[in-house]
Order: sequence, then structure tokens, then C-alpha cells
Amino acid sequence: MRPAAKHSSVAHEDRSGLIAGLAAFGTWGLIPIYWKLFTNISASQILAHRFVWTTCFLVGMLSWQQRWPEVREAMRSRRALLYCLASGVAISVNWFCFIWAVNVGRVIETSLGYFMTPLINVLFGATFLRERLTRLQLLSVILALIGVLNLTLGYGRFPWLAITLCVSFGLYGLLRKKSGVRPIPGLFLETTLLTPIAAVYLLYLQRAGNAAFSSAGWSMALLLISTGIVTGLPLVWFGHAARHLRLTTLGFLQYLSPSGSFFLGVFLYHEPFTRAHLITFTFIWIALVIFTTEAIWRWRSGREREEIVEPVARAAH
Repeated sequence: MRPAAKHSSVAHEDRSGLIAGLAAFGTWGLIPIYWKLFTNISASQILAHRFVWTTCFLVGMLSWQQRWPEVREAMRSRRALLYCLASGVAISVNWFCFIWAVNVGRVIETSLGYFMTPLINVLFGATFLRERLTRLQLLSVILALIGVLNLTLGYGRFPWLAITLCVSFGLYGLLRKKSGVRPIPGLFLETTLLTPIAAVYLLYLQRAGNAAFSSAGWSMALLLISTGIVTGLPLVWFGHAARHLRLTTLGFLQYLSPSGSFFLGVFLYHEPFTRAHLITFTFIWIALVIFTTEAIWRWRSGREREEIVEPVARAAH
């Protein structure tokens, strides 16, 4: 009976991990609908509120999970603090650009940026962590580059917004990896280090009479407060999914987010989608198919080697 009970427990964890992953990436894919509610407020003011209220949310989360020792341990390391400060700046650039893009009607370009993020991560790994690119990974990066060049030449405008989003998020992931701090404590340090700047900015707006929090009604005030929950809760779900799902499953789920934004931009907000856009997205999608297929093949090859080596290791003991 014990093996059956163990199998049931593992299946339950996998199921809960899948639900959490769908919730996290589904929320990120539909979040343009949420940011559209703030079209009358500047992106900089929304960003400042997001830092303040996310910090408040994380204080409650860390207290509930009793994880303050992890925060104190990270704070004792100057290296970790510097990396968290740098990653905080990177994510603030990413958040600002995304909020601004949604509110000016460029949701499709944000989806392009996040579709390219896995490829940028591979490129950053090769550049900064000296990870070797396979031929298929290099082909994927080249196809993505061709897609960007096509949009630049065919549409007449360099997709700087998409590039800024994927580079800032890729840089954020790289800095977080180098910091060695766990996700929620790390996000708390990032927001806490930058919250004083956000608070000063909000006080300045308050004194100048331009603060949305006081001039708008109670419904807008509640929406601004909810930015902390909308930022923090999907990260909690993502953390649970990352612990209980295979990396390949998590890799597939991450495409839900830009796919959701893409369909919102095309079908709900009716943003312009030209032939140049279609060609560029086609190149990116082909690159992602090659990239994902290669990643699955490498993962399965690694699993097969482990299944061969593990019995031998057990026999040796």
C-alpha cells in the first residue's frame, strides 16, 4: 500500500503544480486587460505604486511563510544586495515598458518581446556564463534575428520596445541567477531597495496635486493597492509550479503568457497586424519550435543516461 500512497501523493503534487503553472502564466498572459484599467494614469506613477504595494504584499507573504531568516541571510551578503539592486533596476525597466506599451496600444509588440525571451536567455548564457550554444540553439537565435531585421526593414520601425522587454527580462533572470537568492526573498529585496525612491516620487506627486491615489475615487485607490497582489501572487504560483513540474512542462507553459497577449492585441484590441508582423512572428515561432524540440531531446537524453547510470551506482554500493 505504501508505493500506491506515494504515487498518489506525487500525482497530486504534479496536478497542483500544473494548476499553479497555468494560473501564473495565464495571469501574465491576460494581464494587459488589468493594466488597461489605468489608462488615465502615467506609467511612472503606476510603477511607483506597484513597488510600494508589492513590498507590502511580500511582507505579509514572508511573515506567513516564516521566511524572514532567508531575507536576513541574503542581507548579510553585500554581493547579494548589489545583485538584487541591479536586478531590481532591470525589472523596473521591464515593468515600466510593459505598462506603458499596454496603455498606448502596443500589446502585440510586448508579446513579440516575451516570445523572444527564451532565445535571449540562451544568448546571455553563452555570452556571460560561457555556456556553449548547440547548432540548433544558434540557428534559433539567427532566425529570431532575421525576424527582427524583417520587421525593421519591412515595417520601417525598429521594434525597440520588444527588444527592451526581452533584454531587460533576460538580464533580470541572469542577475537573479548570479545573486543566489530565492525568488520571493529576492523579489522582496529588489522592491524594498527601490521602494524609497517610489515613495518619494509619490509624495512629490501628492504635494503637486497630481497623485491619482487621492484625486481619483475609492475604486481607483483599491486598484492601485491591488497592483501588489497582481504582481506577487502569480510569482507564488510560479514558485510552486517550478518545484513540482518538469522543466520541459514549465518551458511549454511559459509560451501561454505571450500567446495570451498576442491574441488580446489582435482580436480584442484590434491593433495593426501587418504582413511584416506575420513574417517576423513566423520566424520567431519557427525558432521557438526548433529551440523547444532541441531542449526536449537534450532533457530526454539526460534522463536516459541517468536511468542507465543510477542502477550501476546502486550496484557499486
